[in-house]
Amino acid sequence: MIDTISILGGHGRDGNREPVERIDFAMGDVVSIVGPTGSGKTTLINDLELFADGNTPTGRRILINGVKPPPEYRDNPAYNPIALITQHTTFLSDLPVKEFLETHARIRSKTDRDVASLLDNTLAFANQLTGEPIHTDARMTELSGGQTRALLIADATIICDTPIVLLDEVENAGIHRTRALELLREYRKIFIFVTHDPRIALLSDFRIVMKTGMVTDILRTDEREQLYAREVSKLDDALCILRDKIRKGERLTGHLLEAFA
Repeated sequence: MIDTISILGGHGRDGNREPVERIDFAMGDVVSIVGPTGSGKTTLINDLELFADGNTPTGRRILINGVKPPPEYRDNPAYNPIALITQHTTFLSDLPVKEFLETHARIRSKTDRDVASLLDNTLAFANQLTGEPIHTDARMTELSGGQTRALLIADATIICDTPIVLLDEVENAGIHRTRALELLREYRKIFIFVTHDPRIALLSDFRIVMKTGMVTDILRTDEREQLYAREVSKLDDALCILRDKIRKGERLTGHLLEAFA
């Protein structure tokens, strides 16, 4: 059973030691990784996914429950405790959604009795994150970017049932971000977001700040920022309404813009 995962600091691109020597994550944590483009955010989650042991360019090490992870975590998909949702989904095969999910469930050593309920729960989860519902007979390559990302998040949370889920810039996929965070918090897992989105960052328990390939700070969301998060959420909701109106070919009216005044 996994209770904690830790990152032991390595070095930046200039060879200097990272200012933050250790980061500990506990089950139930929702964390954001923030920083400019090219600051090393994706490299950090790659180190996590690879269970780095001083053998990656950053020199970082990953511990599970305070010790080096066993080899099967990396070598056997059925035992890997980490699911990574990337920005790139071109690797997906041209299978119907149902077959894709069934295949993944069996790879994860689920019994036939489990598969039907897992599929129902996964689709129900995914369809709360995307505007257009996902149907089981649709082919994976026919899904929109938002539908694909929503399905993969649901798959990682329910079918994989991994204790650690890494999500790389999910805000770019057009999913319902606040609803995603609400649903994810119902599961006792570690969720780590790579994000530029202030809403996701402020709704996280803490954020990891990246610069020049290094972790430079850890910022816990305090009470003042929690208040800011509510205001940011209102603005973001208003923007979502405007986007939806434009997508539907509707005209914008004056009262819709009052939220930005």
